[in-house]
Amino acid sequence: MSNASQELIEIDIRGQICPSCLLTTLREVNQRQAELKAGEVSLRVKTDSRDATSTIPAAVGNMGYPVTVEKREGYYLILIDGRPREGAAQGGAMT
Repeated sequence: MSNASQELIEIDIRGQICPSCLLTTLREVNQRQAELKAGEVSLRVKTDSRDATSTIPAAVGNMGYPVTVEKREGYYLILIDGRPREGAAQGGAMT
Protein backbone atom coordinates (compact mmCIF):
# COMPACT_ATOMS: atom_id res chain seq x y z
CA MET A 1 0.00 0.00 0.00
CA SER A 2 1.36 3.43 -0.91
CA ASN A 3 2.60 5.68 1.83
CA ALA A 4 1.97 9.45 1.67
CA SER A 5 5.68 10.09 2.35
CA GLN A 6 6.84 7.87 -0.53
CA GLU A 7 8.62 9.54 -3.40
CA LEU A 8 6.81 8.81 -6.67
CA ILE A 9 9.15 8.26 -9.61
CA GLU A 10 7.62 8.39 -13.06
CA ILE A 11 9.11 6.53 -16.01
CA ASP A 12 7.64 7.35 -19.42
CA ILE A 13 8.45 4.56 -21.87
CA ARG A 14 5.71 5.30 -24.37
CA GLY A 15 6.90 4.54 -27.88
CA GLN A 16 9.17 1.69 -26.76
CA ILE A 17 8.38 -1.93 -27.48
CA CYS A 18 9.24 -5.07 -25.53
CA PRO A 19 11.76 -6.17 -24.53
CA SER A 20 12.96 -2.57 -24.23
CA CYS A 21 10.01 -1.69 -21.95
CA LEU A 22 10.79 -4.55 -19.61
CA LEU A 23 14.55 -3.94 -19.56
CA THR A 24 14.16 -0.20 -18.90
CA THR A 25 11.76 -0.85 -16.03
CA LEU A 26 13.88 -3.63 -14.50
CA ARG A 27 16.97 -1.41 -14.65
CA GLU A 28 15.09 1.26 -12.68
CA VAL A 29 13.75 -1.28 -10.16
CA ASN A 30 17.25 -2.71 -9.64
CA GLN A 31 18.84 0.74 -9.27
CA ARG A 32 16.25 1.70 -6.67
CA GLN A 33 15.94 -1.68 -4.98
CA ALA A 34 17.02 -0.49 -1.52
CA GLU A 35 14.62 2.46 -1.64
CA LEU A 36 11.78 0.25 -2.88
CA LYS A 37 12.38 -2.35 -0.16
CA ALA A 38 12.40 0.38 2.49
CA GLY A 39 9.11 1.75 1.13
CA GLU A 40 10.73 5.11 0.36
CA VAL A 41 9.76 5.15 -3.33
CA SER A 42 7.12 3.87 -5.70
CA LEU A 43 7.48 3.69 -9.46
CA ARG A 44 4.88 4.80 -11.98
CA VAL A 45 5.49 3.52 -15.49
CA LYS A 46 3.64 4.97 -18.49
CA THR A 47 3.58 2.73 -21.55
CA ASP A 48 1.58 2.32 -24.73
CA SER A 49 2.86 -1.24 -25.23
CA ARG A 50 0.14 -3.74 -24.44
CA ASP A 51 2.77 -6.50 -24.11
CA ALA A 52 4.42 -4.53 -21.30
CA THR A 53 1.22 -4.75 -19.26
CA SER A 54 1.90 -8.45 -18.80
CA THR A 55 5.71 -8.71 -18.91
CA ILE A 56 6.48 -5.92 -16.43
CA PRO A 57 3.96 -6.99 -13.74
CA ALA A 58 5.07 -10.63 -14.06
CA ALA A 59 8.77 -9.84 -13.66
CA VAL A 60 8.39 -7.25 -10.91
CA GLY A 61 5.77 -9.37 -9.14
CA ASN A 62 8.25 -12.25 -9.07
CA MET A 63 10.62 -9.89 -7.27
CA GLY A 64 7.95 -9.50 -4.59
CA TYR A 65 6.60 -6.03 -5.31
CA PRO A 66 2.89 -5.26 -5.52
CA VAL A 67 2.01 -4.16 -9.06
CA THR A 68 -1.19 -2.76 -10.52
CA VAL A 69 -2.04 -1.88 -14.11
CA GLU A 70 -4.53 0.81 -15.09
CA LYS A 71 -5.74 1.62 -18.57
CA ARG A 72 -5.73 5.35 -19.23
CA GLU A 73 -6.62 7.41 -22.27
CA GLY A 74 -4.00 6.41 -24.86
CA TYR A 75 -1.63 4.56 -22.51
CA TYR A 76 -1.31 2.14 -19.60
CA LEU A 77 -0.12 3.07 -16.13
CA ILE A 78 1.84 0.42 -14.24
CA LEU A 79 2.24 1.16 -10.54
CA ILE A 80 5.04 -0.57 -8.65
CA ASP A 81 4.63 -0.09 -4.93
CA GLY A 82 7.56 -0.03 -2.56
CA ARG A 83 7.83 -2.52 0.30
CA PRO A 84 7.78 -6.06 -1.02
CA ARG A 85 4.93 -8.31 0.02
CA GLU A 86 5.72 -10.41 3.09
CA GLY A 87 6.83 -13.92 2.20
CA ALA A 88 7.43 -12.98 -1.44
CA ALA A 89 10.49 -14.10 -3.39
CA GLN A 90 13.37 -11.64 -3.27
CA GLY A 91 16.04 -10.76 -5.79
CA GLY A 92 14.01 -11.85 -8.80
CA ALA A 93 14.08 -15.53 -7.89
CA MET A 94 11.37 -17.63 -9.42
CA THR A 95 9.28 -19.73 -7.02
